[in-house]
Amino acid sequence: MTYAESVRYLLTLGRELAAPSHARAQKFDLRSITLLAEALGNPHRATPCVHIAGTNGKGSTAAFLDFILRAAGLRTGLYTSPHLERINERIRVNGADISDADFAATFDRILAVIEVLLASGTLPVHPTYFECLTAMAFDHFARARHSYFPSCHSVRSEESLRLRHSEGRPDRREESWRFSFTSSPSFTSAPPFISILEVGMGGRLDATNIVTPEVSVITQIDFDHENFLGHSIEEIAAEKAGIIKPGIPVVSAAAHPVARSVISRRAAEQNTRLIERDSAWRLENVHSEHGCFRARAFPVGSTATLNLAPRLPGHFQLRNALTAAATARLLAEMGFPISDAAIEKGISTAVWPGRLERLQDHPALYLDGTHNPAGARELLRFWQDEFPTRRIILVYGAMRDKAVDEIAGLLFPHAATVILTQPRQPRAISAQELARLTSHLAADLQVVPVPEEAVEEALDLASPDACPERSRGDVIFITGSLYLVGDLKRWWNLRTSSDTQSILHVRDLS
Repeated sequence: MTYAESVRYLLTLGRELAAPSHARAQKFDLRSITLLAEALGNPHRATPCVHIAGTNGKGSTAAFLDFILRAAGLRTGLYTSPHLERINERIRVNGADISDADFAATFDRILAVIEVLLASGTLPVHPTYFECLTAMAFDHFARARHSYFPSCHSVRSEESLRLRHSEGRPDRREESWRFSFTSSPSFTSAPPFISILEVGMGGRLDATNIVTPEVSVITQIDFDHENFLGHSIEEIAAEKAGIIKPGIPVVSAAAHPVARSVISRRAAEQNTRLIERDSAWRLENVHSEHGCFRARAFPVGSTATLNLAPRLPGHFQLRNALTAAATARLLAEMGFPISDAAIEKGISTAVWPGRLERLQDHPALYLDGTHNPAGARELLRFWQDEFPTRRIILVYGAMRDKAVDEIAGLLFPHAATVILTQPRQPRAISAQELARLTSHLAADLQVVPVPEEAVEEALDLASPDACPERSRGDVIFITGSLYLVGDLKRWWNLRTSSDTQSILHVRDLS
């Protein structure tokens, strides 16, 4: 298949969360991904990995860790979700998105194996969208490692299997292929390769949870995806803690007492070492520089200092950076060549789009994927810390399965104007329905269903200049669904590119 055909095929599989009201009817287990991985030769065992679960912060923590490991000279694979602009963003090697050609080739390999498994009855149903992407990530990372390590070699299976007949293609027999991989890194023949895998949802039954990592990481735990994970912190934490494996150390950033208790109990049951970030580390000299927080970090009982200076805005990113630093320190204890200088450099250079991402200055315009109450509380704190006297214009759109009433209750009263819109997704709540649910929370509320028009309206309303009653101009925040953020980030890049081209064209004419 071509790249475009591969993406279209994946989209036809649907999303696991397409029908949240039917959550109980959904079948979540590890059988399909386990069978698929076995047929592929268990590529997830080809590289050491770090496995990251949590409600908020797991993507940013993964990004920090990826930059740290690359600063240390390691080669990395990074698997995250969701994507913002292109699906390729989910699978990265050494900071680069998987190419269109590699994406198509990887999908072809996965699909061929799926067809064999379906035809033989080994797989009762087609793997899901997320299971397919997870298998693709495993396969791509194994091959990236294989390009450096000759000990990874291909072998043929013992028998030929029939591929399913498809319309327009005759029946044919092909030998299925498998890969046999060594599982431990060699630090002498080439730079070590390590994969960083972000859980899609939950943990216990997530498709990524067939790995045996070097370290398991659990970030902040709060309410989200309750229809799937449970309606209490205890239930949600139990699902996240499902990534904890026997004897595999765990770094936990969970702050909620109930979540901490659940994780501690699970770690004890699995006879594994638990490092709780907030009790194992202390921060001193915490301060903000233009919204980006800095601090000195000390492991408890040690004088060794890390200077944390993330370029990602928000106090919560300082905590995510510390989680990544604690994980990197643990990997260093295991023998991975990671220095404190690499940790500091990785944290100071890490980028993670769509999270308090500033697109322009006049007026200030931010993108932020605030899709649950915990994220909304962090965004509100950012407003109060950085813009206490400035007028906030909020563009908001969300999915139907999100706690929009709670998020709106936190944010809308603090915005001078709220512009409601809707992402171009089947699960999106309409702007009109949002208005019906939340209009009483906003001082000034507008409904602009088309996202691009909503942003243009916000730009028209915003004043970039200083006003007598405000120290500086207005600030626009586009937030809610990450799908909305991704769509508008893509549009903004095209918009600014078009503006630049127009300016250049006028200059050429003059």
